[in-house]
Amino acid sequence: MAPPARTGIRLAELVATMSLGTDLGLGQPMEHCIRQTLIALRMGERLGVEEPDRAVLYYAGLLAWVGCHVDAYEQARWFGDDIAVKRDFRHVDGAGPGFLLGHLGAGLPPLERVRLGIAFLAYGREAAESTFVNHWRATDAMAARLGLGEEVRASIEQTYERWDGKGIPRGRRGEEILVTSRLVNLADVVEVFLGAGGLDAAVAVTRERSGSQFDPDLVELFRGEASALCEELDATSGWDAVIAAEPILHVTLSDDEFDAALAAIADFVDLKSPWTIGHSHGVADLAAEAARVYGLPEDDATTIRRAGLVHDFGRLGVSNAIWDRRGELSQAEMERVRLHPYLSERMLSFAPELAPLAAVAVQHHERLDGSGYPRGLSGSAITPAGRILAASDSYHAMTEARPHREARTPQEAASGLRTEVAAARLDADAVEAVLRAAGHRVGRRREGPAGLTPREVEVLRLLARGLSNKEIAERLVISRKTAANHVEHIYSKLGVSNRAQASLFAVNRGLMPEPVLAGDT
Repeated sequence: MAPPARTGIRLAELVATMSLGTDLGLGQPMEHCIRQTLIALRMGERLGVEEPDRAVLYYAGLLAWVGCHVDAYEQARWFGDDIAVKRDFRHVDGAGPGFLLGHLGAGLPPLERVRLGIAFLAYGREAAESTFVNHWRATDAMAARLGLGEEVRASIEQTYERWDGKGIPRGRRGEEILVTSRLVNLADVVEVFLGAGGLDAAVAVTRERSGSQFDPDLVELFRGEASALCEELDATSGWDAVIAAEPILHVTLSDDEFDAALAAIADFVDLKSPWTIGHSHGVADLAAEAARVYGLPEDDATTIRRAGLVHDFGRLGVSNAIWDRRGELSQAEMERVRLHPYLSERMLSFAPELAPLAAVAVQHHERLDGSGYPRGLSGSAITPAGRILAASDSYHAMTEARPHREARTPQEAASGLRTEVAAARLDADAVEAVLRAAGHRVGRRREGPAGLTPREVEVLRLLARGLSNKEIAERLVISRKTAANHVEHIYSKLGVSNRAQASLFAVNRGLMPEPVLAGDT
């Protein structure tokens, strides 16, 4: 049996990409987890941490808080903005009753906050205190799905413990806690205070929490070398530094491992809200099949499926107080919603191997008439892959319940897509492909002579005018490989072998009605 195909993406790149989503969910600037990992690694080096433990420190540092959004729905119910409460938590030494009550019902009128407070005293506090157990269990599950070993998972678990024994899940204290866990715990808070108040603030918080949250010996190490440990964290790319710091052997994922990891990320992102569980997987599968129906090559269908799995990554950066709102959103809240495809693109673009997925994922809310977001693209600026993903996302979302409406039937969703086509917001061919992929009976797909698809007719016209595959790709905003595949299919359908013969076919069949413009090649 041949060895599995390699994608070229490293496990470190994928885990670091996930950490960017964690940052948003924690209300921290992007690369917070990356910088905390670099601080922890530098401290570990001064402690003489051996190479195997350095690998544990590396992956535990990047993944430690990745599960912090799994109960965002409950957090938003009690505290309003789930992201804000997690952001503020890092500024206190333990979330005691005062902290919780101070955030309870944030943004609600006084009377509603009182009512919520009574309910919270009855059963909410227990739910709030179980939050950290939820986060640890979710993070542990993700580490397992990524194939990380027991040592990494044990370190992640103990990162939620405290030096004074008041942490979770087992109340370990002192040196019972793994040194890798103690390092990540300290580095996390140090990085937050470093960004908020500079080096002096970072040193001060370690001194204040020495012996309670933090190991006193690690505090002394940090205080003695704080300047060197935090040096140039903002002057250089944290991403480049943390990828370069990957210990031991660089682990490169096979195609199957890459797909499994993306599926894990999809499932994890969808846990952000009970209304979206299973959404990304459903969109990805539908979009991939629609791409095949549309006539795109299998490589493009694979890219679209992978983009579908991660298209909603940016949802982690928007509060559940918005996602789970039953009423109408304000203009400010809609602006936050409109930002999430950009956040998906931004996070996925850090890793070169994920950049092609980012380019497709960012278009899933764009519309042909320019009314979509985040960039308001229109017409040919939206790629075929983007059009297919947009139609797939729209259809699948319609068939799912949302806080403000019931789920629609497949027939109602199909009607909704056709309405979008009539309004020139969604592409007719992409919608037809999605409906066919979803099992709907639709009219015969419009074909040109010799069975050419509408896209192939576009390509044929440009080919007849002498444009190269590269120029066709640029004109239609598609990949060069996709353009080459279209040309190959055209030659096959026409039974020709070169541009001149294809041009003759186009002219004889009346496919060249537009005059050649001065700007054309």
